[in-house]
Amino acid sequence: MTSLRPPRDRRTVRRLPAALAGAAAGLLLAGLIATPADAVPDGSAPPGTQARSVGHSRFVPGPCPRTPDPIPALQGARCGTLTVPEDRSRPKGRKITLSVAVVAAAGRRHAPDPIVWFAGGPGDDALTEAQLAIDGGLNRDRDVVFMSQRGTYTADPVLTCPNIDEFYAHSLGLVYNAPSTGRLHVQATRACRESLTRRTADLGAYNTLESAADYADLRVALGIRRWNVFGISYGTDLALAYMRTHPEGVRSVGIDGVLPPSLAGGAVTWKAAREGFDGLFAACARQPDCNRRYPHLSRTFEGLVRKLEAHPVTTSVTVPGQPGPVRVTIDGGVLVTWLTSATHVAAGVPRSIDELAHGNPQRVAEQWAGGKLSPQAIGRIAHGLAFGVFCGEWTPYESEADVIRGGRRVFPSFPRSVLANAPQLPFLHADCRAWNVPALPRSVRDVTRSDIPTLVMSAGFDAQTAPSNGPYVARTLSRATTVTVPYVAHVAFAESPCAQTITTSFFDSPTAPDRSCLTGLRPPQFEIAP
Repeated sequence: MTSLRPPRDRRTVRRLPAALAGAAAGLLLAGLIATPADAVPDGSAPPGTQARSVGHSRFVPGPCPRTPDPIPALQGARCGTLTVPEDRSRPKGRKITLSVAVVAAAGRRHAPDPIVWFAGGPGDDALTEAQLAIDGGLNRDRDVVFMSQRGTYTADPVLTCPNIDEFYAHSLGLVYNAPSTGRLHVQATRACRESLTRRTADLGAYNTLESAADYADLRVALGIRRWNVFGISYGTDLALAYMRTHPEGVRSVGIDGVLPPSLAGGAVTWKAAREGFDGLFAACARQPDCNRRYPHLSRTFEGLVRKLEAHPVTTSVTVPGQPGPVRVTIDGGVLVTWLTSATHVAAGVPRSIDELAHGNPQRVAEQWAGGKLSPQAIGRIAHGLAFGVFCGEWTPYESEADVIRGGRRVFPSFPRSVLANAPQLPFLHADCRAWNVPALPRSVRDVTRSDIPTLVMSAGFDAQTAPSNGPYVARTLSRATTVTVPYVAHVAFAESPCAQTITTSFFDSPTAPDRSCLTGLRPPQFEIAP
């Protein structure tokens, strides 16, 4: 399983705005800093400076938590914890703790309504994404609130399972779609489940509806009358659920890399792959040098998927930080999943595909292995939350046959063995049978209907959450502004200054964001091999 989030390894992704490739050096500072009184609703204390309770939840100020890498954006943040019921149907039962950090507005103008950040994944920790938000200028005029979703790295309990990440690293030499690989995959999932249940976690309580309620409690516990929401990737699924179940106190919502709850599952990842790949291939075709050197790129790619699924190739590559050569097997499933992330380094994709077609798999193998073996790939994703979402909200309402049909609609030439494992979600139904949590009510997949001003942003090369998901969601949001940022991959805000400008202007004017920068955007200059 690969979480639906922007990839972080710098060998797989071009350098993002000092965020997803890992934070720079620096020490986290605990402590509370003063905020101008005009930033606070009703003249009360700044968010994050007072202990407050709401129902069975309670916020307490305290030191900032340890993060896997230093996050300079959190220096001087006001921090604390929100304690909530693990299962709200048993409010007096076991409690869990979520870390909270409030980063102050940078400018002299200080709007009274902060922005709360909904992290991706599912399973990413919001505090580890803080650098992305701040580098993108989200705190220009507003405080930005970050809270770890339940089970994530800075929460308690922490539902990470390094054994799953280590399995992905150790399985680089295996055939991706082989039944034997599937059995090992499920064994790793089952071992994760057993380790978490030994820690007494109620795995059925880690889901989108409980997380939405956590954020509703946080707003009240921080004394915030109105706030704005910004969600990326899976955080858009959470944001849409939050709008539907807890609309009170929400001034506006931005969602980027849209994953609609009503569509979430394996079939939509096939649609996303088709749209993202086609966007990249079409950009190459429109560039004369690229089209001349790499003609019929889509046909070449699909032919490679069929060929490699029948006859996988194995090679050895050197990966920084590894003691020796790493053995990598590339079959059709690997090639598809590699490209869903490689759209982030679009300029080199045509050359990589062409070299693979001519018998040189090194570039693809190096990127594939680099992502799996990066230190940032081990022990950071909350698989307990991810499987809670996948297995409680997705697989109960989508069969394995649905996934295959979804893939065949958009890639009719792919072998069944490739279509059975949706991009980013291999062996998911078998994993969920091992995970064994109750299905949430079907209403978790309801379409969100709202008149809250909403920025619905997609990326033209997004092969992880389909660009067409944006207009789909906007149909039932009466005050939606729909934007597609061309030539960038999943989560436009992460790598497009234009997307960042549109986002910040939206929170200033939720019904009239400035989209003028879109007219100046140009495609990448694709690499041409000598």
